[in-house]
Amino acid sequence: MKKRILVVDDDDMNLTRTTIILGKAYDVLQADSGIEALVMLKSEKVDLVLLDIDMPGMNGIETFERMKGFAADIPVIFLTASGLEEDVHSAIKMGAANYLKKPYRPQELLKRVYLELNA
Repeated sequence: MKKRILVVDDDDMNLTRTTIILGKAYDVLQADSGIEALVMLKSEKVDLVLLDIDMPGMNGIETFERMKGFAADIPVIFLTASGLEEDVHSAIKMGAANYLKKPYRPQELLKRVYLELNA
């Protein structure tokens, strides 16, 4: 059975691109907001979350904090276009597995996902 990855990003193009890159090897679920991601995590089995930091409403850091209340065992790789070091450091301090700066190379995404799911 394929591992399931939840991709959370408010940008449809990023969701589509990430799904195309990962879709051959993994089952990919999509959420376009932190709220939608939290709802999905309560009802779906997920092995890994790819979480955008900069989203309207509830950003990725806040989504991650709320996730920890009921899905702390699911590893999270943050995706960030901002490149703000403080965001990345905050995410890692909170327990994120890794991060990837957008735009990322497909091979780099596949490598980090593989390493996290096979750690």
